[in-house]
Order: sequence, then structure tokens, then C-alpha cells
Amino acid sequence: MTVNESPTAAASRRLPIQIYALTVAAFAIGTTEFVIMGLLPEIARDLSVTIPAAGMLVTGYALGVVIGAPIFTLGTSWAPRKALLIGLMSLFIAGNFIAAIAPNYPILLVARVVSALCHGTFFGVGAVVASGLVSPNRRAGAIALMFMGLALANILGVPAGTAIGHALGWRATFWCVTALGIVTMIAIAVLVNPVKDSGQSHFRTELAAIARLDVWIALLTTVAYSASLFVVLTYIAPILLDVTGFQPRQITIAMLVFGAGLVIGSNLGGRFADLALMPAQMAILAALAFVTLVFTWTMHGTMPAYVTLFVWGAVSFANISPLQTRVVTTAKGAPTLASSLNIAAFNLGNAGGAALGGLLIHDGFGYSALTIAGAAISGAGMLLSVWGFARDKSAVVVPTAGE
Repeated sequence: MTVNESPTAAASRRLPIQIYALTVAAFAIGTTEFVIMGLLPEIARDLSVTIPAAGMLVTGYALGVVIGAPIFTLGTSWAPRKALLIGLMSLFIAGNFIAAIAPNYPILLVARVVSALCHGTFFGVGAVVASGLVSPNRRAGAIALMFMGLALANILGVPAGTAIGHALGWRATFWCVTALGIVTMIAIAVLVNPVKDSGQSHFRTELAAIARLDVWIALLTTVAYSASLFVVLTYIAPILLDVTGFQPRQITIAMLVFGAGLVIGSNLGGRFADLALMPAQMAILAALAFVTLVFTWTMHGTMPAYVTLFVWGAVSFANISPLQTRVVTTAKGAPTLASSLNIAAFNLGNAGGAALGGLLIHDGFGYSALTIAGAAISGAGMLLSVWGFARDKSAVVVPTAGE
């Protein structure tokens, strides 16, 4: 608060406490989504499968999000928002409980899909609720705060989960995530007030709203961004072990460094998006392509790898809020469905990137091929973003001299 600022003005700048409850939920969901990357070697060894097969646990989760997002969002549009959020967290808890007791690889894969079904709808509903609690010029910041939970999951949840998995076995990690889900559900029940719906949208109205070309350009941009990230991130543990020469305990430190970058990037991305949405999106995608390509060389040294992981984390998560905000703003009339579809797009790219990375490894191209592919895909995403921005510019009617 400045010297001349009243307490009322200072309070008006604070984000509502409901958003922080959603941040906790995002932390829980983000932990279970991303912690698997640091545990792939242990899971593969324990369940007697290959690294590419273990990577399908990432792909399976992502496909669960892709399937669950539109179905759950449209199928639960009648439900009160608070009750829906609690119900979705119950499904999340069930999936992680099954993962903790899974006797074999197929059951673990099914558990990952079950826990993923709630993901898209939860973030879709949560993002709309968060943005609806603040003024229009602060919506990207509100969404960024909710998605900060994903960044915190990477700086706290993923390193902690990785360390627990290395010390006590990967099942212990899923037991801890199950307990975290229970705590999160209680936090939502206590902190989030019943949300007043703005009115139900008709099915055809929502489909018409998301049928616009600009919406699909935005969604494809999200797919490209996510694929460029996960073609490398899915296999970060074996990269650091086999190429960089890390010891298993250093994987936890590496995830902590990466997570620190995520927190900074998530905060900056929300601010940049509120200032200039599309220029921020294009610049971040270009930076992501560059940093991913640089990792081709820096993965061979300990300190260069640490530095690159930090910058890579910052650049990658700086685009979460711009991408989510873009989709919601282009899909007027169906913000919840569009927001959920964008989460599905994130995970479609996640699944595609993980599958592509596994294919490149299986075919003997080596880990450097992953970073080259990631840089190329991010560049394609930047071109999609430029296309969307150009369409925005062409849609502006320039008055003639006689008008």
C-alpha cells in the first residue's frame, strides 16, 4: 500500500480467497500429473516394463484429460459449481488411491486415466470462476494465480514426491498424493463459497461459440506449446541420468530448480498477458523454442543443465495464462467449455509429445532428437500465434476518410 493509498483501495487489489483455494487444488492435481516424470525409471524397473512403456503413463493421463474435459464439462453444466468441484476432487482421490495399490502396469495405467478424468473440467470451471471474481483487466492475473498451483506443484510437490518415491518406493508417492487430495477437498468445502451461475448455456449455443476459426487456432497453439514441452519433459529423468550424469538424488534437485523457474514464469506470464496478450504469447513461444534447442548442448554438463532447466521452466509456464486467456476471450458464449477444451488441448499436446519422445527413443535417435523436435514444434506454435494475431488485426475496421 502506498502512502496516499487508502486501505479500501489496497484491499481492492487483493485477489479473493476463493482463488487461493483453487490454487491449492491445482497444486494437488499438478503434483500427480508431473511427479510421474521423476519416477519413470523406478516404475519401469519395478513393473518390468521399458522406459517408453512407462512413458505411456504420461500419455494415458493426458488422454484421460482429453476425454474427460468435454464430456464432464457438458454433462455437468447443470451442477452447482462448488458441488461439482468437490465431486471432481473425489474422483481425483479415487484414481490416486488405485494407483497406490496397483498390482501391475495395466491397473496403474487405468488408475492414471481415472485420476485424469476430472482434470480438464476442474481447471475449466476453476479458471472461469477465478476470472469471474475480478474485474476484466485482472482476469489473466487471477487465472495465473490459480495456475500458480501447477508451478508450486513442480517446485514443491514434484521434488518432494520424487524424493519420497526414491526413498520409500513410488507407491508411497501416490499415497501422499491421495492424502493431499483429501486435504484439498476439505479446503474447497470450507473456503469456497457457493458460486452463483451466470445462467445455463444451450448445447447448440456453446458448440457455435467454439466453432469459430479463431478458437481452434488458439487451441492448436496450445497443443503445439504443450507437445514441445512434453516431448522433452516426459523423459527428463533418463536424460539427466544417462546424458548429464546425475545421480538419482540430483533428479530431485533438478526438479526443484525447474519448479523455481515455473513459479517465476507463471507470475510474469499473467502480468505480460494483462498488458499485451498476443505479443506476449508470440514472444514466449519464440523464447521456448530457443531455450529447448539450447538444451541439446547444455544437457551434457551439470551446471549448464541446471541453468537451462531454470530458464526453461520460467519460459514454459509463462505461457500458461496467455494461452488460457486467449481461448476464453475468443470463445464468447462458452467460456467454461472453451476453458476445459484448452486444458484438453494442453494434455493432447502432452500425450502427443510423450508418445513422439518415446518413439524417437525407441527408434534409436537419442535424447538430443527430443530437444530438436521440441524446438521445432514450439516454432510451429509461434506461427499459429502469429496467424491468430494477424486475424485480430485484419478484423479491426479502419475508418475511411469519409466516415
